[in-house]
Amino acid sequence: MTQVPFLSIVAPCHNEEEGLREFCCRSAAAAHSVAGDAFELILVDDGSSDRTWEIISNLAADVPQVLGIRLLRNHGHQLASTAGLAASRGERVLLIDADLQDPPELLLMMMPIMERGADVVYGQRTRRQGETWFKLASASLFYRALSKLASVTIPRDSGDFRLMRRRVVDILLAMPERDRFIRGMVSWIGGRQVALPYERDARFAGTTKYPLRKMINFALDAITSFSTTPLRIATWLGMMSAGVAISLLVYTFVRWLQGETVTGWSSIMAAVSAFSAIQLICIGIIGEYLGRLVQESKRRPMFMVETIVRGSEHAELSIAFSEMSASDKRTALDAAFASEEPPRSQKNSRIG
Repeated sequence: MTQVPFLSIVAPCHNEEEGLREFCCRSAAAAHSVAGDAFELILVDDGSSDRTWEIISNLAADVPQVLGIRLLRNHGHQLASTAGLAASRGERVLLIDADLQDPPELLLMMMPIMERGADVVYGQRTRRQGETWFKLASASLFYRALSKLASVTIPRDSGDFRLMRRRVVDILLAMPERDRFIRGMVSWIGGRQVALPYERDARFAGTTKYPLRKMINFALDAITSFSTTPLRIATWLGMMSAGVAISLLVYTFVRWLQGETVTGWSSIMAAVSAFSAIQLICIGIIGEYLGRLVQESKRRPMFMVETIVRGSEHAELSIAFSEMSASDKRTALDAAFASEEPPRSQKNSRIG
């Protein structure tokens, strides 16, 4: 059995070949400052189409702290993050993106806060470098709408960048939903959660992996995962529409009793169109929730691992790995790499 690290750094990667080595270099340096060699750097290749996996394999061969995980296909950021968390073994777990927008060096500020009793230390963005006005405006609108709709308090202007205790990670992994919104799920867990304000940097290299379509889907997942308010809004819209319709019927009947012909084909069609639009909106809201129930009921694997690599050794995991308990996952990882690692003094732990 390999030595259990004190710190795990988990980074989902999708087409990050241009900046991955720089990310690993800075992350390893920050981890070494707070944990010595007792850390692991888990890089999850989320179905990349470039040289990301090749670089991860080379890093794993050169650095004993690197564990590479290659998913069978692109599962998306949230499930790739979940796969990395599932493989983590540290008592402290840092979840961070590999694009270097979130500086790994902030780990040196997060760790003392956790030592003072925090269960989660999350980064809260005070400024976002290198992003368009539309991205900034839409992100601001999303966080403020979510804070009003969500049934739990989800901090504004915070992403998945956070340092967590092992018990928080184990509870997070025990939550079975497939449409995951990790920052909301961690907020739901509770405990003492402390914000660390910071300025988010521009991407070191490459382009964003969250275009408008993915951002909209992500927002829908977030709202439907932590709020039933849209369903309540649909109910109130239906009641208001029914009230307006009854009022129109009463008005029409009174005019008929007075012997006046009700005219206005355009106004009637406008009313019919308005009511039809409200009905379709309500059906769409219900459909979003129902669709998620259908996906959850299928109980498909949350993610599928093609291969994992540590050192020069590649291994495979059971298809049921994503459904195992946290302790069983760690046992499966230890079994996958049953042979002992070479002594750390014989291998270079620096990433060049």
